[in-house]
Amino acid sequence: MKWLIPFVLPCLLIAQEPTAAKPPDSEEAAYPAIERLIQVMESIRARHPDVDKLTYDRLVNHALEGMLSSIDPHSSYIHPEMAAAMKSLGEVDPFIASLGLTVGLRDGGPYISALTAHGPAANGKAEINAQIQQIDGKDASQLTLPDLVKNLQKAAGEMTKLLIKSPSEPKPFEVVLTHIRVEEKALTHAEPLAGNPTIAYLRLAQFSSTCHKEIETALDDLEDQGAKSLILDLRGNGGGDLQSTVELLGLFVPPKSTVVTIHTRDPKDWETLTTPEPKRSERDYPIVVLIDRMSASASELTAGCLQDLKRATIIGETSYGKGSVQNIIPMNNGTALRLTIATYHTPSGRTPHGVGITPDIALNFSEADRNNFPLSLVKKTLSPEQQKQLESWSDPCLKEAVKVLAK
Repeated sequence: MKWLIPFVLPCLLIAQEPTAAKPPDSEEAAYPAIERLIQVMESIRARHPDVDKLTYDRLVNHALEGMLSSIDPHSSYIHPEMAAAMKSLGEVDPFIASLGLTVGLRDGGPYISALTAHGPAANGKAEINAQIQQIDGKDASQLTLPDLVKNLQKAAGEMTKLLIKSPSEPKPFEVVLTHIRVEEKALTHAEPLAGNPTIAYLRLAQFSSTCHKEIETALDDLEDQGAKSLILDLRGNGGGDLQSTVELLGLFVPPKSTVVTIHTRDPKDWETLTTPEPKRSERDYPIVVLIDRMSASASELTAGCLQDLKRATIIGETSYGKGSVQNIIPMNNGTALRLTIATYHTPSGRTPHGVGITPDIALNFSEADRNNFPLSLVKKTLSPEQQKQLESWSDPCLKEAVKVLAK
């Protein structure tokens, strides 16, 4: 079975084989519900003054859009324009990482189809389904997907000015967003912890397809230098490749351990993922995993698995809560659905979906902590003012991790 979005899960022992869940109403309930939808649509077409917005296609498309978005935040209806663009321009990535937003096309023009929690766009009061009317003062209504993405891509520190029409606001409003630095390497730091040479510090920014190999190589080197414990920093890590997540967990838990289970609606289709064998090196030393509210998906599965199996102490704040699988389902009218089809679970059977992973040691981060942590990762590029600011700050997560590993 292929999963378009990588993540993790394990099964609970059940006395009898469960059966696939069914919707709470009967098929007969469909007819009055559809009749009600048609009545509302015809009332709108008969009375609303903006007649140019009242085509059946437009009304139905937006009704479907609302239907999908009401189920969960990761399901969505893909309009004909966006579906066509995805089909013909498959190499165009609509995710603008430096702004924390994903764009799409529909009959009304470009719009924001998804937001990254606490990213520049979300912090700037942008909303999902908001129409993008202007980019830096220029009309955006006729842009193709490649041109839309090109106009939104800028270097860290540069600003983009958007005029957007949000579903919750009566009038368009302007947001000015500053692009943030996006990590290009998966393993950005691999070094003895400053002042603690027996503690290996690894900072993983994303779960790439090769990150488990990079981590294994780095640990070999750090262990040769005398490392006897590990801090794995997953703060700000939004996830990535599922198989690499399983391989990474295999570095720290026994071979053939169940680390992730993927639950679909029908239990007969559940899939269990186990760590590979054989294992090249035994790494049974103490581990601390650092997470924050931006740690998502594969990060949550890694932290949750090591927590369940008593292999690591988790320190930080409750993670983001992304533990579901989405699939793109083409429809026969030129549209498509991005639909949640499964959830990921850790070895104890819990899923981070919607709730996140709760750390063993919870910390309350201050604004100074949130502002200074990203600076601490790029010390060599800082201005004298930023370096001075950083000198007066100590990382609360690292301080707590050293205490745990010193016990």
